[in-house]
Amino acid sequence: MSNLENAPAETLLAPGEPCTHVEVLPARAVPLGGPRAMTVHRTLPQRARSLVGAWCFLDHYGPDDVAATGGMNVPRHPHTGLATVSWLFSGEIDHLDAGGTAARVRPGELNLMLAGAGITHQEIMAPGTTVLHGVQLWYALPDAERTGEREFIHHVPEPVSGEGVSARVFIGSLLGSSSPVRTRTPDLLGAELVLQAGACVRLPVRADMEHAVLAESGPVLVTDAMTEHRELAYVPPGPDTLALRNPGQEPVRLMLLGGVPLGEQIVMWWNFVARTHEEVVEYRRRYQAELGLEPQDPADAGKPSLFGPWPEGQPAPLPAPVLPNARLRPRE
Repeated sequence: MSNLENAPAETLLAPGEPCTHVEVLPARAVPLGGPRAMTVHRTLPQRARSLVGAWCFLDHYGPDDVAATGGMNVPRHPHTGLATVSWLFSGEIDHLDAGGTAARVRPGELNLMLAGAGITHQEIMAPGTTVLHGVQLWYALPDAERTGEREFIHHVPEPVSGEGVSARVFIGSLLGSSSPVRTRTPDLLGAELVLQAGACVRLPVRADMEHAVLAESGPVLVTDAMTEHRELAYVPPGPDTLALRNPGQEPVRLMLLGGVPLGEQIVMWWNFVARTHEEVVEYRRRYQAELGLEPQDPADAGKPSLFGPWPEGQPAPLPAPVLPNARLRPRE
């Protein structure tokens, strides 16, 4: 473990310009399929805010007693134009994707899947898991990268610590720790933080980034805004200091996300990130046809597979939902 306790005071007690505006966003409960569904708590996207930098999706789940809920069993489903980030605190998940990657997702280890033009994958709780607890994150790939190659990246960040705080920086840079992961979406930040009981920390952050703090295990004060368990505190670009305080008598875990505003409109529906309504319609149509769930449209004759091969003997794939009657509107 790297240790920052002997670093200059300004490493943690930043003298810069603190944030003055914080928007606290509530979570909504979403069942993750099946009659004994595991409940996830979603803070992105929502009506009040669709993006934080390029981050476009945040699900928080657990601690979940899988004996009562059945845990996570998400069969094959598609993605386009985005990257998925799986980050666990307890339990394990088996990942399988159409790019040929089979990987075990473990606590404290980054598993990043870049969908590019199209991919399918499944996430099934690993045998022996009794309590499942973690977050699922997505970020939108910029237009120049969104039709690139599929890729899977595994990285184990080295923890860093200082007075009152410890961190695992899995994407970007914070507290002297920099992740080597190439995200294809520049200027992103993703980190797990733990604040000790009563700790008050002033983190130096990039002023050109917007940030979001998920109160993962308990309440936290972001500047003077109380952010309750599972809520997300949003801070717009401008400040170069993020003030965090743990008001409780126990350590509190946070997820910190950041990014330079994407500057592009996206159309997001189900598991697809696109730029137009028409693209989403095509993605859905081709996914259904490639899996034999609907007949192929003559317009797609001769096009290469978008979502890739799949090994035999796996659970049946998820069918795409029916598109809404209204035209899909862009988010920004």
